[in-house]
Amino acid sequence: MYRSLLIIIGFVFLGNLVAQDPLELNWTVSYEDENAPGNLLIAEATVPGAIQLDIAKNEGYGPYYYGENWKDYLWMEDREFVYVSNFIKPSMKEGERLVFRSLGIDYEFEIIFNGKKLLSQEGMFTPVRLDLTNLLWVNNELRIRVFPIPKKDSESADRNQAAASVKPAVSYGWDWHPRLVPSGIWDDTWLEILPESHLDEVSVQYTLNEDLTKAFIRVETAGKNLTACNISWSLADSSGSKVDMGYLKSYNDKGVLLTELVNPELWWPHDHGEPYLYTYTLELADQSGLTLQTYGGHLGFRMVKLVMNEGAWAEPKGFPKTRSVAPIQLEINGLKIFCKGSNWVNPEIFPGIISKERYEELLDLALEANFNMLRVWGGGIVNKESFYDLCDRKGILVWQEFPLACNNYKSTQEYLMVLKQEAESIVKRIRFHPSLAMWSGGNELFNAWSGMTDQSFAIRLLNALCLELDPYTPFISTSPLMGMGHGHYVFRDQETGDEVYETMMRAHNTAYTEFGMPGPSPVEILETIIPEEELWPPQAGTSWESHHAYNAWVGDTWLMKDMIEDYFGRATHLEELVEMGQLLQSEGYKAIYEEARRQKPYCSMALNWCYNEPWPTAANNSIINWPSLPKPAFYAVRDACRPVLASARNYKLTWRRDEPFSTQLWILNDRYQTLESGVVKATLIAGKKVLDLGSWEFGRVESNSNLEGPVLKAILPRWKSDGFILHLEVLGHPEYRSEYMFLFSD
Repeated sequence: MYRSLLIIIGFVFLGNLVAQDPLELNWTVSYEDENAPGNLLIAEATVPGAIQLDIAKNEGYGPYYYGENWKDYLWMEDREFVYVSNFIKPSMKEGERLVFRSLGIDYEFEIIFNGKKLLSQEGMFTPVRLDLTNLLWVNNELRIRVFPIPKKDSESADRNQAAASVKPAVSYGWDWHPRLVPSGIWDDTWLEILPESHLDEVSVQYTLNEDLTKAFIRVETAGKNLTACNISWSLADSSGSKVDMGYLKSYNDKGVLLTELVNPELWWPHDHGEPYLYTYTLELADQSGLTLQTYGGHLGFRMVKLVMNEGAWAEPKGFPKTRSVAPIQLEINGLKIFCKGSNWVNPEIFPGIISKERYEELLDLALEANFNMLRVWGGGIVNKESFYDLCDRKGILVWQEFPLACNNYKSTQEYLMVLKQEAESIVKRIRFHPSLAMWSGGNELFNAWSGMTDQSFAIRLLNALCLELDPYTPFISTSPLMGMGHGHYVFRDQETGDEVYETMMRAHNTAYTEFGMPGPSPVEILETIIPEEELWPPQAGTSWESHHAYNAWVGDTWLMKDMIEDYFGRATHLEELVEMGQLLQSEGYKAIYEEARRQKPYCSMALNWCYNEPWPTAANNSIINWPSLPKPAFYAVRDACRPVLASARNYKLTWRRDEPFSTQLWILNDRYQTLESGVVKATLIAGKKVLDLGSWEFGRVESNSNLEGPVLKAILPRWKSDGFILHLEVLGHPEYRSEYMFLFSD
């Protein structure tokens, strides 16, 4: 009976939690002098951080993001570095253990304690836990030897060099990331003293029955010397009231508790309900009742599925019939969710300096943008724990990819062994988070430039691991799959001349999981990264190119200066060029998001490329500049992703005077609430001139659905203006209003 009710499962794995009272270590890093081989230099090290930053500070390098300074770091790729920490044996009670913990060391390393090698490891996502007790001296030395970055043999200096390792490929060079490969201790690292009786691992699993009215909870622990101890469990609701309590039954240093919660509050993404979290506490006590250890965390109960999109079984339309498009409609607690969001990339080149505060700043902006999902792109890192904790609390869904991207990851025994180790660590750490909506093998692995298929051993391995360790969280092999769209990435196609409006109206995808629209960075950012003598006019071969304005991708990307000036005329100064380019980015992104929403229910997702960036670019598809400065496009996207809005399907950007103008009206509704009938009033505005385009009296709009309206037309006046605005007003609902900008051309 119990097994028949297992519908969805969640996990909590606490082996990686930071100790409540960690013993901090002071570190140095030693390296060979670049200009004097054999001469050993020593730098103070910041942990967590990056070796490159420690050495740059020691050598007096300028900021890596200014001009061409990033090239000063290239020599470090092929060097070996050694972290050293010396400490005095701490005061310890009889039976206590001293343990060294690190949540992440990048990438291949070995650890030596008091002259004895304790560990050799490849992989930055597998945590380190070493008991040092039996090797302690009065004065102790801990050394971490970090090897040169991995590079695939006989390959050019690009992302292909990452194809034989599980190191994120992005740092080997991308169209928005310089060739700057970090290494070193990148996540929390400390010593902790454990009592003789202690817990090493805790997992909390839950299952929900079909009607989501009961949660069956399984708590398991493992540790040392637990025979004479008691392990208590309690679960509290958001008000702090305890809703469940009990004791674990122990056997051979392992404990288990099966318990049940009736009518649990469910976790929802923020735009469909409350991201409700329970708080649990596990307490280890000896027979006298003295508390030895306390573990705590949160639980969010939710059911997540990927199902076929509405109408998808009709694909392909002709014979012979074969496999249809892949399911990509997300269901949370039985409700189909239209996912509006973006592609998340590393917020820093050096992951070690990413803080919880930085994560929260960016995630709060995601909420402001009305996003309910972030795709954690496979070319970058798997984020630190605070990222997922914040997504849980804020109600942001996470699409998590493994660190594989745009390469053919060959099935050698050595590679698969490391991939298995790293993937297991990633899944065990993240799987309990209610924000986790789906796993993906990686980015663009089935495309011609990668050459992998669902028969590739790496994909089969990841699928098998997710099925074993997190069976009820959806898994897809890669993005995109058949039916899903990646691209396009410019306002106007450089080959066909088609603008984004017509490209999107022709598109037929179950999900738009990447689409881009480039825009230049604000002048105040450009002035901090481009030397003054190079600022105007922008040119290839200068710092503009190093910061991705030229030759970053196909053609004249990402600045697109010629295209900008083709629409607006020649720019006479930098401020003018930036303003014009940002306007194109804003209108382009608005058009894509709203058209993707109009294609619901066949379409279920719109995630732009990309949300943020790891360093200050001169031009990029991002809507937030490094470190966390929204572009004008951010606010355009925010408006396009409101749960309810009046929307216009437009046909082009530039119009002629006396030309018949036309647009089609829509009401877009992603809420599970019916909208009452109303009136949309449309006007064209050019300066102080206003033209009444017409009104639409619309009927009731059903929950989570759109309503198609009429096409409104008018002959454009001979306004003496460079452009005009289409303004939509919903009478009585100013929060639903929308505006669109157009240009005049003679």
